Amino acid sequence: MASSLLFLLLFPLFFSLAFSQFFSFFSGQDPEPVPQAAFFTGFLGSWELVVPDAGVSAMHMQLMPGTSKAVIFDSTIFGPSHIGLPDGKCRYDPHNKVTHQDCWAHSIEYDYDTGAIRPLMVLTDTWCSSGALSIDGRLVQTGGFNDGGRVVRSYSTCDSCDWQEFPLTLTGQRWYASNHILPDGRIIVVGGRRKFDYEFVPAAGERNVEAFRLPFLREATDAWENTLYPFVFLSTDGNLFIFANNRAILLDYQANRIVKTFPDLPGGARNYPGSGSAVLLPLNLEDDRRPLPAEVLVCGGSHPEASELAARGVFQPALDTCGRIQITDPDPVWNIETMPSGRVMGDMLILPNAEVLLMNGARSGSAGWGFAQDPILEPVKYTPWNPVGSRFQVLNPTKIPRVYHSSSAVLPDGRVLVAGSNTNNDYNFTAQFPTELRMEKFSPPYLDPSMSIHRPTIISDAAPREIQYGQTFTVRVFLMDLLAGSAEFMVTMYRPPFTTHSFSQNQRMLVLNIQGVQENLLPLGTYEIAATAPPDNVVAPPGHYLLFVVHSGLPSAGIWVHIQ
Repeated sequence: MASSLLFLLLFPLFFSLAFSQFFSFFSGQDPEPVPQAAFFTGFLGSWELVVPDAGVSAMHMQLMPGTSKAVIFDSTIFGPSHIGLPDGKCRYDPHNKVTHQDCWAHSIEYDYDTGAIRPLMVLTDTWCSSGALSIDGRLVQTGGFNDGGRVVRSYSTCDSCDWQEFPLTLTGQRWYASNHILPDGRIIVVGGRRKFDYEFVPAAGERNVEAFRLPFLREATDAWENTLYPFVFLSTDGNLFIFANNRAILLDYQANRIVKTFPDLPGGARNYPGSGSAVLLPLNLEDDRRPLPAEVLVCGGSHPEASELAARGVFQPALDTCGRIQITDPDPVWNIETMPSGRVMGDMLILPNAEVLLMNGARSGSAGWGFAQDPILEPVKYTPWNPVGSRFQVLNPTKIPRVYHSSSAVLPDGRVLVAGSNTNNDYNFTAQFPTELRMEKFSPPYLDPSMSIHRPTIISDAAPREIQYGQTFTVRVFLMDLLAGSAEFMVTMYRPPFTTHSFSQNQRMLVLNIQGVQENLLPLGTYEIAATAPPDNVVAPPGHYLLFVVHSGLPSAGIWVHIQ
């Protein structure tokens, strides 16, 4: 009993020492080696099977703001799913591989708090499509295959809501494209198979008449493509960072002008079917440099010819390198790091405490039907502020392979929803890697039950729901750890992405500037934190974010906030 009490008293000190490396990283100082004391408790995460059969394989996934719902959908042409459309509904689909009279749902709304599943009716083919949340919280979803290639779809959450579709809206087939919301609230659609241009999603009911040429995409395309689902991030200078294959540019999308060409990233192909993954690392708003420094991390992928060889049964090892680059630097260079193992088709998610999680994928092959072997069951945590060589940590494995067409999402409670995987061109449950309908939740190390005393809880009725750019606002938290100091808090805002094909589109995290902390208010254990909202719509495009309060690396559950 005495030893347990001593641990609880000393733990915050050890943990805050480790967490101080975070502030060294974000202040531009060279971080010292992280202490290995109580920060590493031996808890490497845990898995929970939450849905044995979702009915639909999760090729695409998006959290819906202000709710406990996620929208999940697949292609419409792979034959029957495991869940029917409600009320006797059916759709005619001449492209369906099994039946033209399709009475099966290919999209669901999943309540990740209650487990409830509601089938939705999508009319046109969403295979390998893209999406983004609008300012008002709708999912704006674009493209796909066959009759879906030029379609813009919209989904809002309510008890009876369903998909709305606007055919022939886009200038051409947007298959394997990427979307990004812009500072003015417009959504840009970049690339796609044999689409070397970009366009903007028009208002509902309107149709685009022109796209803007982007020869860079054609130039980056090799004999095996390797430029699909390009990595697109809004830089803090207002331009778009676009990465395709192993090349990258900074695009002034308004003037249709390339303002910077970055060095090539060595190693191999990073985009579909090479299928590495990428994130814009968290932006530190305490930094007063302008433009605000922004870094991109690109991890994994395959050798350029891997897809052709995989089609012949030869599976090359996946790339085991990451490239990290400061895209706002006048003379940017790639810094290369090595992962614990190669990974292709992995997902990269930013966690509420500003760490990065790599999960899903395989150790060999490429994206494609049956094109990969040796699934990676272990997630890997990447800590950006640790010294090079100590940033990766291998976590506890799942028992379910998640390869081609899998997806994931960070939930408000800090867990990660993981679903999907279908490396077959139909719903096949006897293949080497069967169509996967099970859904899991992964608890990262910060959810170690022994740390619960140190984890803050946001007092929801004392928290803002609408914030303005540059506004200083307060949020109150309750914390059982009465020894917490004001320097141990961090406030983050996270934009939940649209996840598909190893790229989480529109994912963005902001580490807010804290103005002050009032400690030990009544009731005892209450803290009031004053934080400043992002300065403008370039740093934080308008819309919905999850706001977290982090104490020494342990995040609260998030609350939805809206900024405009």
